Amino acid sequence: MRRKRVSEEHVNQERWLLSYSDFITLLFAFFVVLFSSTYRDNQAIRKLSRAIHNGFQTLGAFSADESGSGGPYASLAEDQEINSSRVHNNEINHNPASAGSAADMLKLEQQLEATMGKELANHEMVLNVTPEGFVISLKELGFFNSGQDELLPGAGEKIERIAKILSRPGIEIRVDGHSDDQPIHNAQFRSNWELSTARAMTVLRLLVDDGGFDPTKISASGFGQYRPVADNSTPEGRRMNRRVDLVVVQSRGPQAHAQ
Repeated sequence: MRRKRVSEEHVNQERWLLSYSDFITLLFAFFVVLFSSTYRDNQAIRKLSRAIHNGFQTLGAFSADESGSGGPYASLAEDQEINSSRVHNNEINHNPASAGSAADMLKLEQQLEATMGKELANHEMVLNVTPEGFVISLKELGFFNSGQDELLPGAGEKIERIAKILSRPGIEIRVDGHSDDQPIHNAQFRSNWELSTARAMTVLRLLVDDGGFDPTKISASGFGQYRPVADNSTPEGRRMNRRVDLVVVQSRGPQAHAQ
């Protein structure tokens, strides 16, 4: 009876903590993997995935894989690009016409962010991914005076820097002019359509004449106030709508041109 009492006194009543700690560890690893799946640096993804995989393999949770390195990202090529959640947007990957150039579009965005960082920080430019393609929005704030199609001092140099990045094989550009919904009646323009088209042509001529962009891979159009990206009822919304969009699309190739 004395031995039985001693054994009962030493029964561990906190063994549930071991299972609980295992659950917390697995939950932490799950969220780390979710975070790493959206991270842009492939090297970091591979290292993190390999470390987690090997750690659980040591505990017996996973069986060894054939490569010995472990992890779902272990076989990624060194130069393979992982798209971020911002460029942002899955439209590139889901669009059959541009699916093959998703990595190129990501590289293009990175180069623009590095070259035009000041303009992006000042909200003179905005980069977006839309169903139509990768869009570089040149805001009136940094490029045009209100109601005019002449470029502001220094705006031409900014567009030339953009042209150097865009001048690469495999892409075409559509220059789209846009305005807000405030009526315009001056000696030069009778409507927002004319203003938006004139601004698009100003940017197009600079891209071709001074930026050296291939004239066979570029076009221009004006949409006036009819394709807003913000509410025209507020000054901020109207400011965002006054823009010239450079829509970067995949080249159609010689066969498409022949048709």
